[in-house]
Amino acid sequence: MRGSSEKAGPGEARMASLGVVSSRSGLALLAIIYLGFVSLGLPDGTLGVCWPLISSELQLPVGWGGVITFVITLLSAASGFASGKIIGRFRTGPVVMISCILTGVALLIFSRAENFLWFIGAAFPLGLGAGAVDAGLNGFVAKHYSGRQMNWLHSCWGLGATCGPLIVGEAIRSGYGWRGGYAVLGFAQLSLSVLFLLSLRLWAAVPERVQEEEKSQERRVKPDHSANSLPGWLSPLLIALYVGVETTVGLWGASILTVGRHLSAEVAAVCLAAYYGAITAGRLLVGWVVDRWGNRRMIMGGLWVALLGAVGFIFATTPIWAGVSLAVIGLGLAPVYPGFMHEVPRRFAADAVQTVIGRQSGAAFLGMALLPAGVGSLAGWAIEGIAIAAVVGIVLLIAGITKLDRMT
Repeated sequence: MRGSSEKAGPGEARMASLGVVSSRSGLALLAIIYLGFVSLGLPDGTLGVCWPLISSELQLPVGWGGVITFVITLLSAASGFASGKIIGRFRTGPVVMISCILTGVALLIFSRAENFLWFIGAAFPLGLGAGAVDAGLNGFVAKHYSGRQMNWLHSCWGLGATCGPLIVGEAIRSGYGWRGGYAVLGFAQLSLSVLFLLSLRLWAAVPERVQEEEKSQERRVKPDHSANSLPGWLSPLLIALYVGVETTVGLWGASILTVGRHLSAEVAAVCLAAYYGAITAGRLLVGWVVDRWGNRRMIMGGLWVALLGAVGFIFATTPIWAGVSLAVIGLGLAPVYPGFMHEVPRRFAADAVQTVIGRQSGAAFLGMALLPAGVGSLAGWAIEGIAIAAVVGIVLLIAGITKLDRMT
């Protein structure tokens, strides 16, 4: 491997400009980062699987599971908002390593919990660690890797979010119970933190990606928007709206089908699986073309596809129609979050990038916590209004992102 002082040849420079990982260090670190995002997704969804057993064993009200989730989400948001300053001082590698330790310890506390206060106490390291990992890894990939790797990064989250419930489900089936499931996840996180420790030197060995060479007559201007500019705050607001829409469809889609349209719970579950499967598969597919077509084109095209699916879902009365509509929504939403994160270095000045990405990460958690709950107030008297609200949200996203693109 070349020393860092040597200049890259023309071929390597071209590869770098296209975001191609051409060094062993870059490939090794990318694999570790992917594992980090798998681990980030592992705890998501596990509380929903385990809480009926937890509440029964510890004699806790069923509704208190929502309190734990809300606390974790708010702390993740706070961690995301603060990540810019923290990472600026301590760098990404050490912050991600410590955050991984925090989440591992939190999951082990879950496995030993004796009452509700144990869960609230563990929510602090779990939320703070998850928010920092999300912001740190998104920021590093945005600055050092291509749009392809960013989309595949978020596919890894989907893999983790799928495997987490399966792991705890197998632990329950095998007789180890929910405690055994959380213990496995906790030790997995701590093992990964050791891998992060051993790879600390790699973070400094991967250079920042070079801006892609001009392919059109439009002259590229070096971005100079600061973190506290209007775009610096509009961007996180739009991410909050996007995550709110994505979560709203995932949270309330099955209820719309069962309560509002009288389909069976089994059919509704298959339709929601099609939605999340389309998001994950869509990000894998987008990864192959995003470096050629660009983040902005993929985001806007995806939103128009999602709008088509959302309008179709309003009128979906059969299982196939509903499943296809939700899958189209998921496919359309797939490129939005990773593309938005990866586009930050092209919108903002270099010293603002991590701050804006941290804000976007924090805002994403706020959107996840607040918008679905607010829209859910429609469920009591007009549950079909939630489907209409999703359409309105996508239209607002199209308008807002169009404005942001023009400003940056």
